[in-house]
Amino acid sequence: MATKTTKTTAQPMFSTETFRFLAELEARNERDWFEANKGRYEEHVREPALAFIRAMRPGVQAVSEHLLAEDKKVGGSLMRVYRDTRFGKDKTPYKTNVGIQFRHDGGKDVHAPGLYMHVATDGCFVAGGMWRPERPALQAIRAKIAEDGAAWGRVRGSKALTGAGFTFGGEALKRVPREFPADHPHAEDLKRTSFIVSAPLTVEDVVAPDVAARVSAKVAATRELMHYLCDAIGVPF
Repeated sequence: MATKTTKTTAQPMFSTETFRFLAELEARNERDWFEANKGRYEEHVREPALAFIRAMRPGVQAVSEHLLAEDKKVGGSLMRVYRDTRFGKDKTPYKTNVGIQFRHDGGKDVHAPGLYMHVATDGCFVAGGMWRPERPALQAIRAKIAEDGAAWGRVRGSKALTGAGFTFGGEALKRVPREFPADHPHAEDLKRTSFIVSAPLTVEDVVAPDVAARVSAKVAATRELMHYLCDAIGVPF
Protein backbone atom coordinates (compact mmCIF):
# COMPACT_ATOMS: atom_id res chain seq x y z
CA MET A 1 0.00 0.00 0.00
CA ALA A 2 1.46 3.35 -1.03
CA THR A 3 2.23 5.83 1.71
CA LYS A 4 0.58 9.19 1.29
CA THR A 5 3.06 12.05 1.52
CA THR A 6 2.16 15.53 2.62
CA LYS A 7 3.60 18.35 0.56
CA THR A 8 5.08 21.13 2.65
CA THR A 9 5.42 24.68 1.44
CA ALA A 10 8.38 26.76 2.58
CA GLN A 11 7.66 30.10 4.17
CA PRO A 12 7.85 32.92 1.64
CA MET A 13 11.00 35.00 1.93
CA PHE A 14 12.31 38.07 0.15
CA SER A 15 12.82 37.72 -3.60
CA THR A 16 13.65 39.76 -6.66
CA GLU A 17 9.93 40.63 -6.72
CA THR A 18 10.42 42.40 -3.38
CA PHE A 19 12.97 44.71 -4.98
CA ARG A 20 10.86 45.10 -8.11
CA PHE A 21 7.91 46.30 -6.03
CA LEU A 22 10.06 48.73 -4.03
CA ALA A 23 11.53 50.17 -7.25
CA GLU A 24 8.07 50.68 -8.74
CA LEU A 25 6.80 52.21 -5.51
CA GLU A 26 9.70 54.66 -5.59
CA ALA A 27 8.70 55.66 -9.12
CA ARG A 28 4.95 55.77 -8.37
CA ASN A 29 4.69 56.83 -4.73
CA GLU A 30 0.97 57.60 -4.91
CA ARG A 31 -2.03 56.31 -2.96
CA ASP A 32 -3.96 55.21 -6.05
CA TRP A 33 -1.01 53.19 -7.35
CA PHE A 34 -0.38 51.59 -3.95
CA GLU A 35 -4.03 50.61 -3.49
CA ALA A 36 -4.07 49.05 -6.96
CA ASN A 37 -0.93 47.09 -6.13
CA LYS A 38 -1.63 46.30 -2.48
CA GLY A 39 -1.87 42.58 -3.23
CA ARG A 40 1.70 42.66 -4.52
CA TYR A 41 2.82 44.49 -1.38
CA GLU A 42 1.24 41.78 0.77
CA GLU A 43 2.71 38.91 -1.26
CA HIS A 44 6.20 40.21 -1.97
CA VAL A 45 6.94 42.58 0.92
CA ARG A 46 4.85 42.21 4.07
CA GLU A 47 4.41 38.42 4.18
CA PRO A 48 8.11 37.74 3.41
CA ALA A 49 9.07 40.29 6.09
CA LEU A 50 6.84 38.59 8.67
CA ALA A 51 8.27 35.19 7.71
CA PHE A 52 11.79 36.60 8.10
CA ILE A 53 10.93 37.95 11.55
CA ARG A 54 9.67 34.52 12.64
CA ALA A 55 12.79 32.84 11.29
CA MET A 56 15.01 35.40 13.05
CA ARG A 57 13.56 34.79 16.51
CA PRO A 58 16.22 32.25 17.62
CA GLY A 59 19.07 34.42 16.29
CA VAL A 60 17.70 37.54 17.96
CA GLN A 61 17.18 35.75 21.27
CA ALA A 62 20.75 34.44 21.06
CA VAL A 63 21.96 38.05 21.23
CA SER A 64 19.67 38.85 24.17
CA GLU A 65 16.53 37.29 25.59
CA HIS A 66 15.18 40.81 25.99
CA LEU A 67 15.08 41.54 22.25
CA LEU A 68 11.70 41.07 20.60
CA ALA A 69 10.98 39.45 17.23
CA GLU A 70 7.26 40.08 16.80
CA ASP A 71 5.64 39.02 13.55
CA LYS A 72 2.56 41.22 13.93
CA LYS A 73 1.21 43.18 10.97
CA VAL A 74 0.80 46.25 13.18
CA GLY A 75 2.85 47.19 16.23
CA GLY A 76 5.47 44.47 15.90
CA SER A 77 9.00 44.31 14.52
CA LEU A 78 7.97 45.32 10.98
CA MET A 79 7.94 49.08 10.65
CA ARG A 80 4.89 50.60 8.99
CA VAL A 81 5.00 51.42 5.27
CA TYR A 82 3.07 54.67 5.75
CA ARG A 83 5.20 57.77 6.19
CA ASP A 84 4.47 60.53 8.68
CA THR A 85 4.21 63.51 6.35
CA ARG A 86 3.15 66.07 8.93
CA PHE A 87 6.49 67.76 9.57
CA GLY A 88 8.84 67.01 6.66
CA LYS A 89 9.07 68.56 3.23
CA ASP A 90 8.73 65.16 1.57
CA LYS A 91 4.98 64.51 1.29
CA THR A 92 5.16 61.16 -0.49
CA PRO A 93 2.86 58.81 1.43
CA TYR A 94 4.91 55.58 1.52
CA LYS A 95 8.34 54.43 2.61
CA THR A 96 10.27 52.79 -0.21
CA ASN A 97 12.28 50.47 2.03
CA VAL A 98 11.52 47.59 4.36
CA GLY A 99 12.52 48.38 7.95
CA ILE A 100 12.56 45.69 10.63
CA GLN A 101 13.53 46.44 14.24
CA PHE A 102 14.13 43.87 16.95
CA ARG A 103 13.66 46.20 19.91
CA HIS A 104 14.50 45.72 23.59
CA ASP A 105 11.39 44.73 25.54
CA GLY A 106 11.92 47.68 27.89
CA GLY A 107 11.78 50.24 25.08
CA LYS A 108 8.79 51.85 23.43
CA ASP A 109 10.18 53.09 20.13
CA VAL A 110 13.07 53.06 17.63
CA HIS A 111 15.37 54.83 20.12
CA ALA A 112 15.59 51.77 22.38
CA PRO A 113 18.50 49.30 22.20
CA GLY A 114 17.92 46.94 19.32
CA LEU A 115 18.87 45.29 16.06
CA TYR A 116 17.72 46.55 12.67
CA MET A 117 17.40 45.18 9.13
CA HIS A 118 17.06 47.52 6.14
CA VAL A 119 16.02 46.37 2.66
CA ALA A 120 15.98 48.91 -0.17
CA THR A 121 16.88 49.21 -3.82
CA ASP A 122 19.75 51.59 -3.02
CA GLY A 123 21.33 49.38 -0.35
CA CYS A 124 20.66 46.80 2.33
CA PHE A 125 22.25 46.51 5.74
CA VAL A 126 21.92 45.13 9.24
CA ALA A 127 22.61 47.27 12.32
CA GLY A 128 22.71 47.15 16.09
CA GLY A 129 22.92 49.58 18.98
CA MET A 130 20.96 52.70 19.86
CA TRP A 131 19.80 55.28 17.32
CA ARG A 132 19.38 58.81 18.70
CA PRO A 133 18.75 57.71 22.30
CA GLU A 134 16.91 60.15 24.53
CA ARG A 135 19.14 62.55 26.46
CA PRO A 136 19.27 60.69 29.82
CA ALA A 137 20.27 57.46 28.06
CA LEU A 138 22.77 59.27 25.84
CA GLN A 139 24.39 60.94 28.84
CA ALA A 140 24.56 57.62 30.69
CA ILE A 141 26.43 56.00 27.78
CA ARG A 142 28.85 58.92 27.52
CA ALA A 143 29.46 58.82 31.28
CA LYS A 144 30.28 55.11 31.15
CA ILE A 145 32.75 55.68 28.31
CA ALA A 146 34.36 58.64 30.10
CA GLU A 147 34.71 56.66 33.33
CA ASP A 148 36.39 53.59 31.82
CA GLY A 149 37.77 54.25 28.38
CA ALA A 150 39.69 50.98 28.31
CA ALA A 151 36.50 48.92 28.65
CA TRP A 152 34.83 50.89 25.86
CA GLY A 153 37.92 50.47 23.72
CA ARG A 154 37.64 46.69 24.00
CA VAL A 155 34.00 46.80 22.95
CA ARG A 156 34.36 49.16 20.00
CA GLY A 157 37.51 47.37 18.81
CA SER A 158 35.96 43.92 19.05
CA LYS A 159 37.29 41.49 16.45
CA ALA A 160 33.81 40.00 16.24
CA LEU A 161 32.40 43.35 15.07
CA THR A 162 35.10 44.13 12.55
CA GLY A 163 35.22 40.53 11.36
CA ALA A 164 31.50 40.64 10.57
CA GLY A 165 31.94 43.87 8.59
CA PHE A 166 30.44 46.27 11.14
CA THR A 167 31.51 49.90 11.35
CA PHE A 168 30.34 52.70 13.64
CA GLY A 169 28.16 55.39 12.15
CA GLY A 170 25.42 57.85 12.95
CA GLU A 171 25.29 61.49 13.93
CA ALA A 172 27.79 63.30 16.14
CA LEU A 173 28.37 66.71 17.69
CA LYS A 174 31.13 68.99 16.48
CA ARG A 175 32.64 69.22 19.98
CA VAL A 176 32.87 67.03 23.04
CA PRO A 177 30.10 67.97 25.51
CA ARG A 178 31.55 70.33 28.11
CA GLU A 179 30.94 67.96 31.04
CA PHE A 180 33.47 65.52 29.57
CA PRO A 181 37.22 65.99 28.97
CA ALA A 182 37.97 67.18 25.46
CA ASP A 183 41.24 65.24 25.46
CA HIS A 184 39.65 61.92 26.44
CA PRO A 185 41.11 58.96 24.45
CA HIS A 186 37.62 58.33 23.07
CA ALA A 187 36.67 61.96 22.52
CA GLU A 188 35.22 61.19 19.09
CA ASP A 189 32.84 58.66 20.63
CA LEU A 190 31.81 61.12 23.34
CA LYS A 191 30.57 63.35 20.53
CA ARG A 192 28.19 60.69 19.24
CA THR A 193 24.43 61.20 19.38
CA SER A 194 23.84 57.65 18.11
CA PHE A 195 25.70 54.50 19.12
CA ILE A 196 25.12 52.19 16.20
CA VAL A 197 27.12 49.82 14.05
CA SER A 198 26.07 48.59 10.62
CA ALA A 199 27.22 46.01 8.12
CA PRO A 200 26.20 45.87 4.47
CA LEU A 201 24.16 43.08 2.93
CA THR A 202 24.03 42.23 -0.76
CA VAL A 203 20.83 41.63 -2.67
CA GLU A 204 22.01 38.03 -2.96
CA ASP A 205 22.11 37.83 0.86
CA VAL A 206 18.59 39.17 1.17
CA VAL A 207 16.95 36.91 -1.43
CA ALA A 208 18.84 33.79 -0.30
CA PRO A 209 16.65 31.03 1.22
CA ASP A 210 18.92 31.10 4.29
CA VAL A 211 18.75 34.87 4.76
CA ALA A 212 17.76 34.48 8.43
CA ALA A 213 20.82 32.32 9.11
CA ARG A 214 23.08 34.84 7.34
CA VAL A 215 21.69 37.79 9.27
CA SER A 216 21.70 35.86 12.56
CA ALA A 217 25.41 35.09 12.08
CA LYS A 218 26.10 38.79 11.61
CA VAL A 219 24.05 40.15 14.50
CA ALA A 220 25.71 37.65 16.85
CA ALA A 221 28.79 39.88 16.57
CA THR A 222 26.90 42.79 18.18
CA ARG A 223 26.26 40.96 21.46
CA GLU A 224 29.09 42.61 23.42
CA LEU A 225 28.10 46.09 22.22
CA MET A 226 24.44 45.49 23.01
CA HIS A 227 25.39 44.26 26.50
CA TYR A 228 27.50 47.37 27.09
CA LEU A 229 24.72 49.77 26.03
CA CYS A 230 22.04 47.99 28.07
CA ASP A 231 24.30 48.04 31.11
CA ALA A 232 25.05 51.74 30.61
CA ILE A 233 21.37 52.75 30.60
CA GLY A 234 20.36 50.32 33.35
CA VAL A 235 18.13 47.86 31.49
CA PRO A 236 18.42 44.06 31.70
CA PHE A 237 20.42 42.17 29.13
